Amino acid sequence: MTTLTAEQTIADARMRIDALDDRIIGLIQERMAVSTVVQQTRIADGGRRVNLSREMEILGRYREALGRPGTALAMTLLELCRGRI
Repeated sequence: MTTLTAEQTIADARMRIDALDDRIIGLIQERMAVSTVVQQTRIADGGRRVNLSREMEILGRYREALGRPGTALAMTLLELCRGRI
């Protein structure tokens, strides 16, 4: 049985965090692309670029799952995906 030192445990955990961050970034980029399709389709159909009621649903979902910081995270995602309004 091998016992890891604190340094090894931290280094391993940081490598895992980096891998998770890479996945999260990829998912955000995918979300941005899908959001662009939604916005372009809505505008082409005569609608507005932003659907505020849908954004409120998203904010609520993140808040319920992650608490108050979830709202800030959702706002950042929305800004990345649709730009400032």
